[in-house]
Amino acid sequence: LSILLSLLVPAHLTRSPDCGGILTPSGLSYFAEVSKPYAEAILQQEFLTPTAPDLFPDSPKPSGNQIDSVKVAELSLSLILYSGLRLSIDVDLGITPTPSTTKVMRLSILADLHMDMSPEGNLELVTSSCKPTVEELQSTEEMERSTPHNSSSSDMDKEINIDKICSEVSKLLFLPDQQLMSLTTLFPVTPSCQLQYRPLAAPLFSEQGITVSLQTTFQVAGIAIPPPVSPMPFSMPKPASSSPSHLILAFSEHFFTSLFFALEIAGDFNMTIPTPLTTATVAQNITQVGSLFQEDLPVMLQAVFRSSPRVELEEGKAVLKLFLTIHLWAGSPPFQSFLTVHVDMPAELLFSVVDTKMMISAAATEEYELSLAASDVGAVPAALLEELFLPTIRKEVPAQVNAVLSEGVFLPHVSNFTYRDVKVVIHKDYVLVPCNLRLK
Repeated sequence: LSILLSLLVPAHLTRSPDCGGILTPSGLSYFAEVSKPYAEAILQQEFLTPTAPDLFPDSPKPSGNQIDSVKVAELSLSLILYSGLRLSIDVDLGITPTPSTTKVMRLSILADLHMDMSPEGNLELVTSSCKPTVEELQSTEEMERSTPHNSSSSDMDKEINIDKICSEVSKLLFLPDQQLMSLTTLFPVTPSCQLQYRPLAAPLFSEQGITVSLQTTFQVAGIAIPPPVSPMPFSMPKPASSSPSHLILAFSEHFFTSLFFALEIAGDFNMTIPTPLTTATVAQNITQVGSLFQEDLPVMLQAVFRSSPRVELEEGKAVLKLFLTIHLWAGSPPFQSFLTVHVDMPAELLFSVVDTKMMISAAATEEYELSLAASDVGAVPAALLEELFLPTIRKEVPAQVNAVLSEGVFLPHVSNFTYRDVKVVIHKDYVLVPCNLRLK
């Protein structure tokens, strides 16, 4: 059946991850750390503010016992291998059943969670099982020596409706579904080009952490464009050892090639380049130019891609290969082109991360190939072309590429979190980005 479906729906063959991330056990601990005050605030709102909007709308407020304080004593998250997460929450409730009595009851919740894919392709946090318990920790009673107190934990179970809390327990984490949905937001790269990350399946849970495989879709003017080449199979590389980083992102070579392809399709790399030359100065070396132009005009370069740019990743090095056709012209549009040259030039790519964006810049290398493609001024030696025009090309082409990339490329992230302590490590075929999380 799978073979038949692949023949009937060949588009499914392109559903292959080109990037992804691993939330490590350290990252999971950080989520638990930032969720603790968040959960406490939510529970205080639930139990202490009768008129506040409820997180758990059907939960009745205590009638016989007055809850005076809510403190989350412990909140932890741990991995359940190949299954999901275990959430443990201990909440101390200060209760006054009578004016002369104060009690502290401990509400403990042990819940197993997993992530599903919604029909819309978003990740959802789902509660698999939940076990709540309530017990009395301590009491300070002025009247209890002479008047026995009959309140029991089962009474408290009924009054605070812990079953309802269990059904919504995942909302006590600072990662509810609306946060996860922000992962699939359409992010701008340039005004005409956007990208979107889509999870291809529910996350995998292993010793390394929670692994999410993502496929990137690029849109130009609101229309999704096909990848320039069929993606090679890509899977998240496993960390060599227990990583101290909260999160490890990985981007395949195909991701970067698709990025530059999309920017090319959008026309963002169309370049008009001024030169320090005029037709008179060029005519000193190429005499036929003087007969084409009766007045001295500035010489301009018009660069277009004759083949899509390609990114190649090697150990410690990333190279952007540019295949350009450059028209040399003078005068006002419609311009008069008098020379056309082909230039193949690699540029080294440099990566860094600011907030939740990857900053990419290109730097010219010493390598290049230049050849004459067409000429209205006769044969021109390649050495002369290189002397006249190559310095401008090597300077201005990377500069204009950098101008297009100056805003950075959004990394996969959920709202309210940013990245810090970031490293960018280039390996053969992929780029690794270990980083820590910071709640904004």
